[in-house]
Amino acid sequence: MATKAAIKNDRYTYRVTWSEEDEEYVGLCAEFPSLSWLAGTQEEALQGIKKVVAEAVADMKSNNEPIPKPIATKHYSGIFTVRVTPEVHRSLAIQAAEANVSINRLVCGKLTTPV
Repeated sequence: MATKAAIKNDRYTYRVTWSEEDEEYVGLCAEFPSLSWLAGTQEEALQGIKKVVAEAVADMKSNNEPIPKPIATKHYSGIFTVRVTPEVHRSLAIQAAEANVSINRLVCGKLTTPV
């Protein structure tokens, strides 16, 4: 049976990608950007980064350090502010007016459309 700590660590945002430079898979964790794990297979890279994160969390707990909250469990309001140049703002306003939508709707559409 998995421990409570292991279950919580599984809520972190893990990713495995290929490293051409190292010629191995690299396991990463978004909440711990300074940690990584190289391995010959994707599965080994994922298991390796999970182990490193578990060790880091245990070390942080023993030192009474704050432990990052998993991104998946955070609440997001759906509101964030972006500063742009006046020229970009004007261009977005024109595009929105021409599309008969608000700037918010125009930008939201641009952010959610695959590139």
